[in-house]
Amino acid sequence: MRMSRLVAPTLREDPAEAEVASHKLMLRAGMIRKVAAGVYNLLPLGFRAITKVTQIVREEMLNSGAQEVLMPTLLPKEIWEESGRWGEYGKELFRISDRHEHEFCLGPTHEEIITSLARDAVKSYQKLPVTLFQIQTKFRDEIRPRFGVMRSREFIMKDAYSFHTSEASLDEEYKNMRAAYSRIFDRMGLNYCIQDADSGLMGGKFSEEFHVIADSGEEELANGKRGIEVGHIFKLGTKYSAKMNCVYIDEENKEQPMIMGCYGIGISRIVAAAIEQGHDKDGIIWPTALAPFKVAVVPVDSKDKEQLETAEKIYRELGSEALLDDRDLRIGVKLKDIDLIGIPVKVIVGPKGLKEGKVEVKLRKSGELSMVPINEAVNHVRNIR
Repeated sequence: MRMSRLVAPTLREDPAEAEVASHKLMLRAGMIRKVAAGVYNLLPLGFRAITKVTQIVREEMLNSGAQEVLMPTLLPKEIWEESGRWGEYGKELFRISDRHEHEFCLGPTHEEIITSLARDAVKSYQKLPVTLFQIQTKFRDEIRPRFGVMRSREFIMKDAYSFHTSEASLDEEYKNMRAAYSRIFDRMGLNYCIQDADSGLMGGKFSEEFHVIADSGEEELANGKRGIEVGHIFKLGTKYSAKMNCVYIDEENKEQPMIMGCYGIGISRIVAAAIEQGHDKDGIIWPTALAPFKVAVVPVDSKDKEQLETAEKIYRELGSEALLDDRDLRIGVKLKDIDLIGIPVKVIVGPKGLKEGKVEVKLRKSGELSMVPINEAVNHVRNIR
């Protein structure tokens, strides 16, 4: 992608509406723009970061043996009444009526819908255990949406649900999901911890939360640090299956309620949490795995033919993870934007380096700088982790 074409309207000053670093920096870096309270457009840089998170989550869920589905966002009142949560959930539930006065809600979570799906699709113990997941937009009518995508009314979430014939089987899948979550956050390069949690409205007998460590976290953790909740896993038992008659036929041809687990990850929240954990006075410091682009190739003077041609060649060889800053702006302005956006690696093509047949490679996080021969630059960048 060329910076001259990229839709990323950067800002020099912190917007007055933003309180925390991630909200300020996502606005300043041109990643998001507000539509209404708690509702945001994702611009190309924001969407690329979300896509990086989604890709890692999807890969690890599939590797864990889970199967991907997609459930509706518009959920009928009748199914929520089966569980009893239509009346319990309160004002956070977005409730709407169609032209025929049939009542629905915009899904904040999908326990009822997945239970009804399993009830219809899984009949025998021979099909169990099974774990189904989706990555989808959720809705919650937050009383005070704030902190940008950290606490919004519309957000992207991965929710998974497992169905079992025994508590022992649930325990095994719970450990499997716990390990998958650890692999997810390890791959993302995030500093996180796991702690026991209250199951709240979700119900069940046991749950744990995954927190990204950050000074701005809303929760104080057992280790004395602050954390931002980005994942929550539950042992639901038969809370939903018993009420909704979600049963299977066992070996003795008898009906038994399915035993359930539930496993959530806040996709859009992870992006904000990563920024809360990684930033400085100049902007975002992404973990490489989540950065919208891994490398920015920056000619000092885009009007200089040799500089631009060298930059273009490196940019093309690096492929889709590269951003070429071909704008006709002062080098200082270009580098400030690159640091604000948080691109992990800068390849700077300038007149001094070209005389020696080299380009400057600088790392965003450490500030480490090295002069690399032009013909080695692409491999050098690819080997940076």
